[in-house]
Amino acid sequence: MSQELSALTAVVTGGASGLGAAIAGKLQSMGARVAVLDLVPAGLPEGQLGFTCDVSDDASVRAAIDGTVAAFGGVDIVVNNAGIGAQGTIESNDDAEWHRVLDINVIGMVRVSRAALPHLRRSSAAAIVNTCSIAATAGLPQRALYSASKGAVLSLTQAMAADHLREGIRVNAVNPGTADTPWVGRLLDSADDPAAERAALNARQPHGRLVLPEEVAGAVAYLASPLSGSTTGTSIAVDGGMQALRLRPAGQ
Repeated sequence: MSQELSALTAVVTGGASGLGAAIAGKLQSMGARVAVLDLVPAGLPEGQLGFTCDVSDDASVRAAIDGTVAAFGGVDIVVNNAGIGAQGTIESNDDAEWHRVLDINVIGMVRVSRAALPHLRRSSAAAIVNTCSIAATAGLPQRALYSASKGAVLSLTQAMAADHLREGIRVNAVNPGTADTPWVGRLLDSADDPAAERAALNARQPHGRLVLPEEVAGAVAYLASPLSGSTTGTSIAVDGGMQALRLRPAGQ
């Protein structure tokens, strides 16, 4: 296994499950020291260090970053992965829910990045990777609030990349399609016909299946690696071709 992240410290928010756990595991396998920031950082693999962190609370975020620095001596990579989902049209959620989702999905990334910036400036291989979504670049039904939050993440990523490039900090995003995560699993379980709903989600992506967490982790690892030193201000779609491809129906 490549050890190109050896001697680097990576922070992964929401790293105890789903995409975050796959990302943390991938970075660790490449030699990084990994700090997992999560509401419940339990059951982590050996070698990962967990910190209880609520990205909607600035004091909680700063305490977790300070703990990471105390344990590992610095921060080189920040993966802003923590986030929550939302369903419905603009009529489906009240103001409080709009504020809650935007606070976690967008301002949460601001809090974590802001707390880490003094340490990233001291790194020779500083990188921030934000977990965005296909929802930022394609209009999906019943995802108005979630799409708005991820559209903000995409724009935020580009603005951050411009602001911090000359400080030696690269900022990029990864845009997963519908991934096979616990959150999607819960959505499927709550559907009237879970099997039919899974089939519909599979068919929505041109390669015919849900995105695997390990595939998203691979893209994050590429963006985080110092070998990608000329890649900044961009996003990588990991969506089975959903954004870019327009295939004819199967058999035609």
